Amino acid sequence: MSDDSFQRDVLDELGDGRLQEIADALGTDTTAAAAVVGTSVSTLSGELQDAAEAPGQADEVRDAVGELTEPPLQGAVTLGGGLGGGLMAGVLARLARPAAAAVAKRTGMPAATVGKAFELLIPVVLTVLSRRAANRRSAGASPGTPGASGTGVGDVLGDLLGGGRRKP
Repeated sequence: MSDDSFQRDVLDELGDGRLQEIADALGTDTTAAAAVVGTSVSTLSGELQDAAEAPGQADEVRDAVGELTEPPLQGAVTLGGGLGGGLMAGVLARLARPAAAAVAKRTGMPAATVGKAFELLIPVVLTVLSRRAANRRSAGASPGTPGASGTGVGDVLGDLLGGGRRKP
């Protein structure tokens, strides 16, 4: 798997309708919007991996990844739909601003415009991460909080993001 596969999964999950929404938010066509989505997903993935290694943020990211990779609770407590992602949604939302600023700088688009695209993109990224975590569990990957049994959060994130552990 590669970072491209994660981008492809996000684009597939977006579908034509939501990609058109992003194109409209950006004031462009769907081809250009798809390119911005690819850049945005790559940048957000990098921000997430950087946060996983940053003092003061690593614990939050580890807990968020652990929440995604743990088997869901059974019974009435799964009323939220079973996708989880509560902690990860917060982490992604926090990382969206610097990622959007980086994408805006790279593309020359206004940061506020790219930010609107990120608002549409974050729930889709969360869905893809949650689906990949579920697939990882069903494939027999060791569950549990990253770091608890020798598996680093960077390794687990690399698996979820499709690029392996990012080199510093």
